[in-house]
Amino acid sequence: MPETPAAPDLSVAAGVLFDLDGVLTPTAEVHMRAWKAVFDEVFAAWGITPPYTDADYFAYVDGKKRYDGVASLLHSRNVEIAWGSVDDPPEADTICGIGNRKNAAFATALRRDGIAPYPGSLALLERLRDAGVPMAVVSSSKNAEEVLAAAGIRDFFEVVVDGVVAEREHLASKPAADVFRVGAERLGVAAADAVGVEDAVSGVASAAAAGYGTVIGVDRGAGAEALRAHGATIVVDDLAGLVS
Repeated sequence: MPETPAAPDLSVAAGVLFDLDGVLTPTAEVHMRAWKAVFDEVFAAWGITPPYTDADYFAYVDGKKRYDGVASLLHSRNVEIAWGSVDDPPEADTICGIGNRKNAAFATALRRDGIAPYPGSLALLERLRDAGVPMAVVSSSKNAEEVLAAAGIRDFFEVVVDGVVAEREHLASKPAADVFRVGAERLGVAAADAVGVEDAVSGVASAAAAGYGTVIGVDRGAGAEALRAHGATIVVDDLAGLVS
């Protein structure tokens, strides 16, 4: 049986680039609840079967840009609708309208309940900051800046490549390499020397496709084997295990 790779010492890394939701903050849980509420409503109204499940979230939505996630999920049920435009109202029955409906639900929950970073993630950020390691966030979310500010961790990061940047610069959604490639470039780190930290199979695949030398999978529900199969070089349950 192959040995489990030892946890790397990130305090000597050239640069560490983190996904946000589910890696640094438990916002993935807020996203999951918002997606379920919206898709349950859409599926019921349109008579779509089988029902939406958490497995659908991990398979079709997790880690992707919002509208790509909607399109991927509906395609899995052989449902094709108009894409629409980013300024579609939340009640519009388009890909963008459904995505905007979900975002409204997410924003309401975030502003009502707030968010805090995972304790293990905060401990790692503090360790890396003290060691002078450059850090970035690479997130598909258009809410990344708001979440980082709400969690009180924005100042840890020199670079943020999020859904807003991806849309403005026409970067392909994870699992394509685009966002992690651009993140490393802007952090001034060669991809081969960079460390990517992700909890979604699409994100792990993105960092691997960008040529990252180390890809750390954080298993918050996607499954260790799935993360390894998509390119994770090591899988942990919590970033506390990487604090040395």
